[in-house]
Amino acid sequence: MTTVATRTGVGPLLREWRERRRLSQLELALRADSSARHISFVETGRSRPSEELVLRLADRLDVPMRERNALLLAAGYAPRYSESPLDGPELGPVREGVERLLAGYEPYPAVVVDGSYTVLAANRGITMLLAGLPERLLTPPLNAMRITLHPEGLAPRILNLREWRGHLLAQMERQLALLRSEPLRRVYEEVAAYPLPEGDGAAGSGQPRGGGGLDEAATPYPYVALPLRIAHDGRVLSFISSISTFNTPLDVTVAELAIETLLPADPETAEYLRGL
Repeated sequence: MTTVATRTGVGPLLREWRERRRLSQLELALRADSSARHISFVETGRSRPSEELVLRLADRLDVPMRERNALLLAAGYAPRYSESPLDGPELGPVREGVERLLAGYEPYPAVVVDGSYTVLAANRGITMLLAGLPERLLTPPLNAMRITLHPEGLAPRILNLREWRGHLLAQMERQLALLRSEPLRRVYEEVAAYPLPEGDGAAGSGQPRGGGGLDEAATPYPYVALPLRIAHDGRVLSFISSISTFNTPLDVTVAELAIETLLPADPETAEYLRGL
């Protein structure tokens, strides 16, 4: 067992991840086929873990791939996982598959984002929803959360904004509780500070605000999930959101990709989109 004099390095990082997952040293040791004493020595810097142990602990702690590389570096090992550019040749099959998926989902909206909600690709359904937004919000790099919740973005058009805003902020809070992502935290702090419009619809009722000739009656459909209800071209479009990720990724970029698709939540929305 190698003794390390300093208390810096991989030990504090592993302890932080263990505490995030609310595991005791004994619980982690049992999961990782180790001993609580050895876990303690690693966390306090008294022992340098092998590369295999670092990866095993990261797996048992469900550490994101980017952070697994950080753990390996802190332990003195080379990163294990590549981070390829999405437009590079290595990710050609992934990129082509995602592009086919986006096109195939039309006319329904679909968008691809990274771990901090930067928009990497979108289809024409998304372009339709963004029509008329200020150019400065649509200048790359676009951020899906910023576009959705900004007072000059989609927010004034979202009829159940309090509910939808609460859903998005809670989603980001759950991610931040599991991740160490400063870019995501900065986005969260920005969008959480945006003011709600005056007289926003019924504080969570899900009903639209008045004006613009829109039907103010509550929807007759028994939604099975919280819908995004958005005013568009004099009508109300309702969507249910679904998010997909890649299984068993071995590249940081692929691991952080998420594809959000908006499924029509009522027959009127589906019929309107099909008629475009």
